[in-house]
Amino acid sequence: MFVRTTDPLLRPNSLRALGMSSGSDPIVRLNEITYKKGKEIYGEKEPAEYVYQVKTGAVRSYKLLSDGRRQIGAFHLAGDIFGLENGTTHRFTTEAVVDTTVLLIKRQSLETVAESDAMVAKNLLGMTTTNLQHAEDHMLLLGRKTSLERVAAFLIEMDKRLTAAGVLALPMSRRDIADYLGLTLETVSRAISHLHELGVLGFVGNTQRQIILLDRHQLASLDLQP
Repeated sequence: MFVRTTDPLLRPNSLRALGMSSGSDPIVRLNEITYKKGKEIYGEKEPAEYVYQVKTGAVRSYKLLSDGRRQIGAFHLAGDIFGLENGTTHRFTTEAVVDTTVLLIKRQSLETVAESDAMVAKNLLGMTTTNLQHAEDHMLLLGRKTSLERVAAFLIEMDKRLTAAGVLALPMSRRDIADYLGLTLETVSRAISHLHELGVLGFVGNTQRQIILLDRHQLASLDLQP
């Protein structure tokens, strides 16, 4: 299921490696694991024993619906923390979108530290709030009336999270985007092509996964507020 990249498997480290502030800067046990593209990190209803952070790459969280369709609930990008559940099991399945390296910590260890470290407890509350806000934003996105509005909202979201040197390098495929937006692959492709024709975006390379946003103002005008 995974490739070990450290020896020994578990090594001492600081919570700073997870980007978490701590009043006492406690030493914890972190693991660093690399998953190949398409490999499962954990499955729905599996025990939620670890909390994860993307070090490099990207992760998708999804559910398989009763009719066989896949609904992607979130994309986790470099620096994002995921797998923090309210209950004892995972609600989604997660997979590596591309070759991806994650840091992980035992959930019990993190909760133990939080009991005696107010800053870590605040960090955990902040993570939970962020996850809730994303779920609410995604619900609103799925409620958009037109496919163009959904695609515009997605590109604006990715622009905030991914853009470097003016280029929006999408790790996910258009199939992934479609399953995230609740659209068909063909509909997403038509919407992106239409935005290209309008001069809103351009492409770098042949894969069309590297996008230059040429007119953010026009793109924002398509991202209508509900």
